[in-house]
Amino acid sequence: MGLFDLFSRKKEKKETLDKGLEKTQRGLFDRISHAIAGKSTVDDDVLDNLEEVFVTSDVGVDTTLRIIDRLQARVAKDKYVGASELNRLLCEEISEMLAENGETSSLDDFSLPEGNRPHVIMVVGVNGVGKTTTIGKMAAQFKRAGNKVVLGAADTFRAAAIEQLEEWGRRADVPVVKQKLGADPASVAFDTLQSAIANNADVVIIDTAGRLHNKKGLMDELTKVRNVMQKLIPDAPHEVLLVLDGSTGQNAFEQARQFVAATQVNELAITKLDGTAKGGVVIGISDQFKIPVKYIGLGEKIDDLQVFDKRAFVESLFGEKK
Repeated sequence: MGLFDLFSRKKEKKETLDKGLEKTQRGLFDRISHAIAGKSTVDDDVLDNLEEVFVTSDVGVDTTLRIIDRLQARVAKDKYVGASELNRLLCEEISEMLAENGETSSLDDFSLPEGNRPHVIMVVGVNGVGKTTTIGKMAAQFKRAGNKVVLGAADTFRAAAIEQLEEWGRRADVPVVKQKLGADPASVAFDTLQSAIANNADVVIIDTAGRLHNKKGLMDELTKVRNVMQKLIPDAPHEVLLVLDGSTGQNAFEQARQFVAATQVNELAITKLDGTAKGGVVIGISDQFKIPVKYIGLGEKIDDLQVFDKRAFVESLFGEKK
């Protein structure tokens, strides 16, 4: 990819990010403007108003208090902070706060880490959050990045889940390994890895059942899937990706808590951010669970699934709009 192509691609990604977060940004901008109305400096009243802004924007209470504490410390250090500087301070402090939680990867876009082949990703999440759609978009982008991809339809409890994954496989032009409805999910995962190994695949993405009514049952099922995969690849899965629907706000927090308790989640994808003003949930979830957000979903198109860039995300919410 040439320098011009790289610059053009980054510009397109930024435009997609800005557009996808437009509802959240507009809501935050209006509320912050109201919070500082008539104020020339960031004082205690402004901070109290900001606390309400963030709590009601689904950032979460604990993360909101961390943001306010950081702003208080910054105001005390700088002695005088004009209200007009508030968005810049928010960009700086929230970006630094999220950076303290660690990075997902130094890799750009949909490259894969060196070493493990095939690289195995197990995807979990309740029905309706956009899990299978996220898998399809990941598959398409991994393939476009030059990787050989195999999908596994281990959500065998819903015929629609298998059919949807097959449709995404056709769109992305990648193979889907499946069995009949009601088959053992661990057996599907085993077959998928066998196929991937035999065909020298680079990445395997395993879909799993989107149920959460019985946490012990879920944990037992996912543990079995993991154990069966490790018969073929001892350190599989290399990633356990939890998909959450950002438009559900605080409900996404609760789903994250339950899945983190049930299985070894090490990455998050937060979807449907383009249709909601609740994008602040990304900040709260990224901060509270100390589990990196790896992907965010900003629309229906394949390119609307992006690798999460913390600074770019925060700048889209609080940065100056041209």
